[in-house]
Amino acid sequence: MIVKKEDLVKKLFILIFTIPFILINAQKIGEIAKEKPRIQFPNNSLGMDIMIGEGGFGFGGFYRYAFSIPLTGFIDFSISESKNEREIERYDIFGRPLPIIGKKNRVFLLPLNFGVQYRMFYESLTDNLRPYINFGVGPTMLVTSPAQEEFFKSFGKAKSKFGLGGYVGLGANIGSHPNNLVGINIRYFLAKTFDDGIEQYYGDVRNTFGQVYLTINIGIMY
Repeated sequence: MIVKKEDLVKKLFILIFTIPFILINAQKIGEIAKEKPRIQFPNNSLGMDIMIGEGGFGFGGFYRYAFSIPLTGFIDFSISESKNEREIERYDIFGRPLPIIGKKNRVFLLPLNFGVQYRMFYESLTDNLRPYINFGVGPTMLVTSPAQEEFFKSFGKAKSKFGLGGYVGLGANIGSHPNNLVGINIRYFLAKTFDDGIEQYYGDVRNTFGQVYLTINIGIMY
């Protein structure tokens, strides 16, 4: 029997999105012993974000406040580089990075986001796995530095612009310790400048910058 590639992809897609619901129902059916009381997590959370994006690494910090079990508000700030999809990194024989042909400016994103986070399946899943969706929006500062100059020296000629940015994401907090916060989040961030934009490459002016981040959250709850 020959299985078409399209049919196999469809079956895998359905299986991936069906497994969580099977586990939830199985958990309910298999509950014989008395359920453990729900963990009372503190309302306040403070921590840092380690970000791996299409443009490289970034870092940031956050504060969260839980209004209820499913709903949490947050403020976060981060800094990361935004690279163009045309970029190809080159190195000399000593491993030192070479200037990228045609690139005029490096672009760094510094967003300050205000948002909400909604915990999913909180009545069905145990507290050691707390999946959520989140959404944030706020002002974004975009800093540019000359790409043809050495990385740190180029900040002496840095310029800044301002715009509006935001992201949507899907993630989960892991672990049941009431004071330690560990989580992971996948988000798509998009920022738009208030003016005509930034000439990242010679002759290529952009006013919209977006990329996907894999973000690791580490913090404390109190």
